[in-house]
Amino acid sequence: MTVISRIESVSTLTGFQDTTPTPVQTESGQNRRYGDFATFPEALDYAAQGAAGYNIYSGRGVLLEALPYALLREQAIEMARRLLALGLQPGDRVGLIAESDGDFARIFYGCQYAGLVATPMPLPVAFGGRETYVATIRGMIETADASAIVIPDLIASWTDDIIAGFDLKFGGSPAQLMELPAPARPLPTVRPDDLSYLQFSSGSTRFPKGVCVTQRSGLANAHSIAHDGLQVRETGDRCVSWLPLYHDMGLVGFFITPMTCQLTVDLLPTREFARRPHVWLDLISRNRGTLSYSPSFGYDLCSRRSGAAGLDLSSWRVAGIGGDMIRPHILENFAERFASLGFDARAFVASYGMAEATLAISFAPLNVGMRTDTIDLRRLEMEGVAYPSNDPSHPLRTFVLCGRVLPGHEIEVRDADGTVQPERHIGTIFVRGPSLMSGYFRLPTESAEALDANGWLNTGDLGYMLDGQIVVTGRAKDLIIINGRNIWPQDLEWSAEHEVEGLRNHDVAVFSIEEDGGEKVVALVHCRATTPEGRQALSEKIAAVFRRLHGVEAEIILLPPHSLPQTSSGKLTRAKARSMLLSGAFTRIDETASAA
Repeated sequence: MTVISRIESVSTLTGFQDTTPTPVQTESGQNRRYGDFATFPEALDYAAQGAAGYNIYSGRGVLLEALPYALLREQAIEMARRLLALGLQPGDRVGLIAESDGDFARIFYGCQYAGLVATPMPLPVAFGGRETYVATIRGMIETADASAIVIPDLIASWTDDIIAGFDLKFGGSPAQLMELPAPARPLPTVRPDDLSYLQFSSGSTRFPKGVCVTQRSGLANAHSIAHDGLQVRETGDRCVSWLPLYHDMGLVGFFITPMTCQLTVDLLPTREFARRPHVWLDLISRNRGTLSYSPSFGYDLCSRRSGAAGLDLSSWRVAGIGGDMIRPHILENFAERFASLGFDARAFVASYGMAEATLAISFAPLNVGMRTDTIDLRRLEMEGVAYPSNDPSHPLRTFVLCGRVLPGHEIEVRDADGTVQPERHIGTIFVRGPSLMSGYFRLPTESAEALDANGWLNTGDLGYMLDGQIVVTGRAKDLIIINGRNIWPQDLEWSAEHEVEGLRNHDVAVFSIEEDGGEKVVALVHCRATTPEGRQALSEKIAAVFRRLHGVEAEIILLPPHSLPQTSSGKLTRAKARSMLLSGAFTRIDETASAA
């Protein structure tokens, strides 16, 4: 859809004819409320009384649509009536392939007013091709038992393949949906314990499961994020985000939460961020953004590729990091790269969260920057204790402290027997509190495995406590156990990317496979070397790093760049990489080397 047609479709919907969008301003002009509402419709009703809203930008930073919350509320209510007129009933699921635009906002909040369960789904940016992507979306439609699916124009030609065989009340584009009648009718009463939306988990360990987020739990997390984590100010704060709206960090952190505390958000399309990361920084600079988040790889892209001319990043007070293992050296590089342009390293705020907790679990303190802990890696692997060390003769690993658990929530680190671990002892992280999911949608067995009778969620993550803050060390299911040693694949990946020249963040995926009754470590590596000699040298260097720093023998397999699968949030998905290797899905570069 062109810019003009997008704006004209909005004008037709609202009766206005202005085709030149005027940006939504920073200040709402209201008394700030921090998500203290019973439901999302109630939150939008309040936000609509002010002047804040969403600004929708192109990947080049051109304003496509300005959507004040007042206008959004009108359009969402009309959308709710349109959806109910299709024969949808409160509680039905509406799949919504999530482009970062006004259509997503109108339909998502339309679902809230109609009592329908919005089900955001990914665009084809993290999958290998049309066939794989269509199969993934169809699996999500089936898992959610969706009654409708909205497919953006970007992939309109795939619609027939996506909806074939499903008994849907609607399957088409936002424009087609908006052409349908919206007869005046009373809207259902939405209650706090009603489902608001399904959030599909990243699928890094298995096929995605639908996380059930109620109105109550969603607002509890939004309140904690705004009031306690980000400490949103009465005036002056403004959000900028390129994060996907089908992932919890983008959806909750920079789409829902800002609305519940009347903040303006500048939204960029996720699918274009990797090509033009500088636009993110440019929007922060020119709109005086104060709140913005990214996984580590976003900061890495900006450090390596962003033009810096004319930027002023002095307004950026919370530069959040989440969504992946935090790489301290990447953040240090970013801070050094942009210090002369006003970026203050004290703006870095580490955090920890997951979809099963709506989003956030903990936030590091504001205005102090990263706090790190360097430990003896060998003792961690052998004893399960994070002993501090700066002895260069020992293998070391630096972790980032991810803050204290949010108020009203609890966090524990437990051993395999369920005993709460003392400080610096590794264990599985458990959390409890009002932000937790009610379960996985129609998956009682999986829900019972994740949530116990006392409301504790087994996060599946490993970590330790330090000075009241949580330190996340990896995923329990990713552990490699060799000769009694617990080895985190992230450690090997980090060492290779840090020690071997030419390797970048997410260029290496390490896991183990069974072989001859034992476990063999395999490293899949993006290779940019163009000669056989260069490839052989790369393999040998990586193998030597693993042997020297970790005492690990590994098979090195070189792949073309961009081969390794990632989740919708940009995380490396080792489980999928492993299954692809075992199924022969990768196209290998001929030269491979065994470090064994």
